[in-house]
Amino acid sequence: MVPKKIFFTKGVGKHKHELQAFELALRNAGIEKSNLVNVSSIIPIDCMIISREKGIGLLKPGQITYCVLSRNSTNEPNRLLGAAIGAATPREKNSHGYISEHHSFGETNKKLGDYAEDLAATMLATTLGLEFDPDKAWDERKQEYKMSGRFVRTQSITQTARGDKNGLWTTVIAVAVFLEE
Repeated sequence: MVPKKIFFTKGVGKHKHELQAFELALRNAGIEKSNLVNVSSIIPIDCMIISREKGIGLLKPGQITYCVLSRNSTNEPNRLLGAAIGAATPREKNSHGYISEHHSFGETNKKLGDYAEDLAATMLATTLGLEFDPDKAWDERKQEYKMSGRFVRTQSITQTARGDKNGLWTTVIAVAVFLEE
């Protein structure tokens, strides 16, 4: 199986049981009816990025669905938690792209998303043979990557939340979902 399409989604759920909080995050993301199988980080050649709405519309209840999943949970009141997916796709049609996942505590949406996007872009850059200074800030390297003309797009999707004030489990997810059709 080589996926033909990919979409990105995110969600948050809160419940007294951690598993239920995860289920509610899946519902919030629109992918609760799928049987998820975690895979690693490659965007196949010719895999088209589609909208969340279009992607969810293509899912069938019970379908085995391959995805890259970033997940984080806490039951600590007010604790900031986050999950992010980063993606980088090359301009060359005969090259694959990369997805990264990252989850953390205490990071803002922007910091979390930039980190995940940077990870994916760095993996793609090294595959393409681009030289870069890992000590430079992401914003600088992002400009260098784009100016190289070898990147089409880098992007990220993040979900952050604060732990429920009453100690319910809070779960956040960010997901890259692969589709065959």
